[in-house]
Amino acid sequence: MTASPRQWTVDAFASAPFRGNPACVVEPFDVWPDAAWMQALAMENNQAETAFLLRTPDPARFGLRWFTPALEVPLCGHATLASAHVLLNEIAPELEAVTFDTLSGPLTVAREGDVLRMDFPSQPPRQTLTPEGLEAALGVSVLEAWAGPYLVAVVKDEATVRGLKPNIAALADIAGEATGGAGNIGVVALADLASPYEVVSRFFAPGSGIPEDPATGSLHCILSPLYAQKLGKARLAFHQACPGRGGDLDCQLVGDRVLIRGQAQIVIESRLRL
Repeated sequence: MTASPRQWTVDAFASAPFRGNPACVVEPFDVWPDAAWMQALAMENNQAETAFLLRTPDPARFGLRWFTPALEVPLCGHATLASAHVLLNEIAPELEAVTFDTLSGPLTVAREGDVLRMDFPSQPPRQTLTPEGLEAALGVSVLEAWAGPYLVAVVKDEATVRGLKPNIAALADIAGEATGGAGNIGVVALADLASPYEVVSRFFAPGSGIPEDPATGSLHCILSPLYAQKLGKARLAFHQACPGRGGDLDCQLVGDRVLIRGQAQIVIESRLRL
């Protein structure tokens, strides 16, 4: 293990500090630390995700694992964006792109002007019955329910999404037909016509130890194919409307992949005294 490894806190899907979704990124290791140690550090950091990197013989390729305060997860967009931002700006600025080996397969992130472009798997959902208790837990009517790795509830409009005050404890027990387990629920609607984005959402993830996630790349692997079909457009502007933060994701469906574009901001650099 690297002595006193550096750690960065990065606001992902953010054009300015204190917006988007914070993730901690730990300096790359030569061998993976013990999983229990990584989980303990993620709990200590108490951010939605802590990302751990592993060096490989290829200077542009890294292992990547993601831990919430409660568990290791198979896919995380904002911590991937944060990891790429750290690598391409702090550790290896000579690189134009990096590839991550992950539980969801190889993920490539490349520079594209002033944003980073992530290449993620598309996860089209299937329409399903609204699970019992979902409307009561959200406090609003659900127009459609869709199931992928997460459960997605379609509601009336942007104001409904922004005004949500759900019962987080009740949401933790709801899965429906989602394959990723209970308590990971996106709520989505078409944006107001005057908005600079086309789709607005929020994501509640008590099942992953996160009451509300401010900007969720993995959710948009589901929303992008869903709304590409609904709106007949492959490229869409999404806004995740977490109160007090908010994140912007530019998503493009290309075959069975989703290109997710966004910015990131480093707000803290520190050293682990471990």
